[in-house]
Amino acid sequence: RLALALLLLPPGGLGKPTARQERARPGAAQHEDRPGFQYDHEAFLGKEEARSFDQLSPEESRERLGKIVDRIDDNKDGYLTTEELKNWIKRVQKRYIYENVAKVWKDYDLNKDNKIAWEEYKQATYGYYL
Repeated sequence: RLALALLLLPPGGLGKPTARQERARPGAAQHEDRPGFQYDHEAFLGKEEARSFDQLSPEESRERLGKIVDRIDDNKDGYLTTEELKNWIKRVQKRYIYENVAKVWKDYDLNKDNKIAWEEYKQATYGYYL
């Protein structure tokens, strides 16, 4: 758990400062995330969950992260393995793909017959160009 927490939380347990909410404690050193951190957060948490984490206080982030870590620990031994972490990321990404397909499907299935014909695809994709 500690390794995962260190991966996701910056030094000192401070959250990433955001435009909406300043999370650094007074007098604490500011932390700069490495480039690509948002991609890592999205891969680990999912896009929507990553966005919600950006708005939490450090205490709320730790609490929610602890609950997520417990869900990742498949064998409930109190430790995360590389395999458990890989499996978690695969589950999160698969869920994101299914949700994204469901959202986009509505835009492409113009006649609402639960099928996407080539003409519907072209219309939805290129629409006003045709």
